[in-house]
Order: sequence, then structure tokens, then C-alpha cells
Amino acid sequence: MQNLAPIALFVYNRPEHTRRTLNSLQKNLLADESRLFIYSDGAKTPADQARVDEVRQLISDVSGFKSVKVIKGKGNKGLANSIIAGVTQLVNEYGKVIVFEDDMLSSKSTLQYFNEALTRYANEEQVMHIGAYMFELDDKKLPETFFYRIATSWGWATWSRAWKDFEPDIDKLIGQFDKQKINRFSIDGTMNFWKQMQEFKTGRNNSWAIRWYASIFLKGGLTLNPSHSLVHNIGHDGTGVHSNIEDTYKVKISQKQIKKFPTEIKESEEAHIAIRNFLKNRKGSLVKRGIVFIRQIRMKYFAKTK
Repeated sequence: MQNLAPIALFVYNRPEHTRRTLNSLQKNLLADESRLFIYSDGAKTPADQARVDEVRQLISDVSGFKSVKVIKGKGNKGLANSIIAGVTQLVNEYGKVIVFEDDMLSSKSTLQYFNEALTRYANEEQVMHIGAYMFELDDKKLPETFFYRIATSWGWATWSRAWKDFEPDIDKLIGQFDKQKINRFSIDGTMNFWKQMQEFKTGRNNSWAIRWYASIFLKGGLTLNPSHSLVHNIGHDGTGVHSNIEDTYKVKISQKQIKKFPTEIKESEEAHIAIRNFLKNRKGSLVKRGIVFIRQIRMKYFAKTK
């Protein structure tokens, strides 16, 4: 496969997560033909410095790729600004990019999937994003891949032609929504995407991902997704800046190579039903929610006392 997309890996202060993410990426079948760019953000506080240094020591000697370039931030940009700047830099230079954060385990064929899709849909303006993560859906009859509206942020790829439509201004985004769009954006009210938009506006989160999803949604864009996840997020252990302690989105990574891609550029109604059902029932009964809440409190307490 020629003209492979560069890989952007964003790291901060989690050396063990970074090591596992790199180890997983190195096992990908196209790793040795791919350029890897590692963006290391600077420490936000003096307390983070030692672990940032440990991560930087780890990434100073990475092999298994066609080339490795480490970009060390002198100050702390934060994850959102780091991703926006890094993705912009690489799509401007290469026309496309594959994006990982420091807590993503991947299938050995994940890079193949990304590069095949980037080539296949390069000139399809409506296709704006390729995701590698998918919920554990009950519908086992879904095709290998399908188009949908949600843009997942746990292992993804895009093109410069799509990224140019990324709108970082939350007010410009919110101003384009009406009640009907809010409902569709929130998957018929089953997911808190609109709440995330409002929380960004009030400074309660700093998510680049919700603004990217909103940008795609408002353009009428589509995202390509696998029916079985090709990545798994290992960051839901209380160590991440933006992640809670939970296993709601835990998945088993599919090791099968993706061979079938949709030929018709339209959202899959079957996938919509399956995803909506998952989101609607993901938290379980009130008893299960209570158990999960207590477990999260206990894990946060023990994490603080270590």
C-alpha cells in the first residue's frame, strides 16, 4: 500500500499507558511503513513534571516504524489544543492523518483499515471521518463497516479537505442547532452530546472531540465505522484528564482484517437502531447504576491514597 497516512500520537504523563499504546501500534502490519509523530505536551504543574519526563524518556527510543519524530512542547497546551495543532500541521503537510492518544490499544490490522478507507473515500466529500472504535452492539448482523453520524475520538483518521471544516468556535456551532438537530445530534436523546456542547461553552470541559463531531454533523457529513471495534480505550482507570473510572465502553478488540466497505454513501439505518439501543440501555438498571457509582467513588478514593 503506497502513500500511507502519518500517525499522530499525543502523550502526556502516563508512561505505562504510553508504553502499551506504542507496543500495540508496533504490532500493526503497516507500522514499519508508517511515519510516526509523537506530540509530548509539557507539564501543567510541577507535580506532573517527573511523569512527563518519564514519558519523554520512553519516547526518545521508539523503533518499529518507517520514521519517528518527537515534538516536545515547552509549555502545557492541554490535550484539545495539542490535538488541534498537531492534526492541522500533519494534514497540511500530508493531506491526511491517523490519530491516537496515549491510552489506545489497537488491532494488528487497524492501520490497514485506516489507510484503506482513507484511499477509498479520499474524494467523497460527505465522508469526513474514519473511526476505529465501536460499542459492543447486540446486532451481530451488521456489515463489517458502515456510515454513521457520530464521530468517535478513540483512534480516528481524516483528510485535510474535511478538517478545514472543523469549527472551534462553540458559539458558531451552537447557533446552527434547532430542536430537531439537537435531537438527532444526541441520537434521539440517548447520549449527552448536547450537554457536552453546553458544558464546553460554560468552561466545564475543553473537548475538541465534541466540536469536531458538531462540525461534521452540521455539514451533513458521515463517518465510517467498524461493526466490531479495532481499538480499546485503557484510560478509563482514573488516570486520564478527561476520563472517568468505568467499563461501560469496554470492548474486545477484533483481530479480523476489514475487507468490506460500503459502496453507497448513506447512513446505515440498521447501525442507527443498534447504536441507539446500546446508548439507551448502556447504564442498566438503577441498582446497576448505584453499584457503578459506588465503585467509581471507591476507586477514586484508593487512587488518591496510593
